[in-house]
Amino acid sequence: MKLLAKNKNEIKIKTENLDDLWYLSQVIDKGDLVKGRTLRKIKIGEEDQRKQRVIKKPVFIKIQAEKSEFSKTSNILRVSGIIQEGPEDISKGEHHTFNVEENTVITIYKENWLKYQLDRIKDACSTKLSKILICCFDREEAYFALMKRNGYELLSSIKGDVQNKVEEKKIAKSFYSEIINQLENYSKKYSITTIILASPAFWKEDLMKELHDEELKKKVIQASCSAVGKTAINEILKRDEIKRVLHDDRTTREINLVEELLAEIKKNGQAVYGIIETENAAHAGAVRDLLVTDSLIQKSRQENIYGRIEHIMKASESSKGSITIISSEHDGGKELNGLGGIAAILRYKLSY
Repeated sequence: MKLLAKNKNEIKIKTENLDDLWYLSQVIDKGDLVKGRTLRKIKIGEEDQRKQRVIKKPVFIKIQAEKSEFSKTSNILRVSGIIQEGPEDISKGEHHTFNVEENTVITIYKENWLKYQLDRIKDACSTKLSKILICCFDREEAYFALMKRNGYELLSSIKGDVQNKVEEKKIAKSFYSEIINQLENYSKKYSITTIILASPAFWKEDLMKELHDEELKKKVIQASCSAVGKTAINEILKRDEIKRVLHDDRTTREINLVEELLAEIKKNGQAVYGIIETENAAHAGAVRDLLVTDSLIQKSRQENIYGRIEHIMKASESSKGSITIISSEHDGGKELNGLGGIAAILRYKLSY
């Protein structure tokens, strides 16, 4: 994301990648003013509506947002609302939807920006895209995933041709070649700086013996996992041997925060979860870290109860609490959703 202009109430930005759309979906609230260039359907031609043509005309308009929704299937952030300003041939008060895509310029106006929202914008503008590739494999299958700001993207998986014991060594060597070829392709395509190579048992060591590309070798960090598959990637993210590499990565920080929360809950310590308990803690000024999932924010907006969530955020922020929006894409977010989607690590244990 590129910051183009900023004042007390207005921020003008240009989106540069799909992660930026996810960031904005957490920032744009109901009631915000959003303006920019967009396509608007315009009827032209004769008075008889049956003979009129509908064209899409590029226009510059301002809307008051009613809802925003990031669609991962279409890779578009849709911001819908009521037109406040626009050309003469467009009536105020009509509905319009901005389709925010990569390389879109928009301006967002808020009466009051929360600190976590400004932090989101700052994070998106200052942080480069993760260039970390994860590969977990054994002799039967291999999975490749790219680290993202809001989790990870599973790129592909390949199957090994498992044979009898006599042919196993030959087949394994061939499968290693396939994996190495895929690592080389992804390394070039995404300008990868770090490759986390993980497997149960000795498979990773054997593969490294077949890896002769010295430049690729320098990027590899080996890790262990108990199994292979999509769930193994979440396990790998928690391994001590890669925390050093991932300590600045948002996904890992989110997972670590949720793990700290769960540890406090398990020992009946300084933590609360669920909207009622978290609300009480925020009003008491006891919140050190407020954790809210992106799916809870989206759901509360759809159900028109986001005001309550926002009030908890403001109360936490006013008492110097930190706010973290947790992605529901990884295990940490899924575990937090199981607790109601909102929780807090406290400065001190509350007595009731």
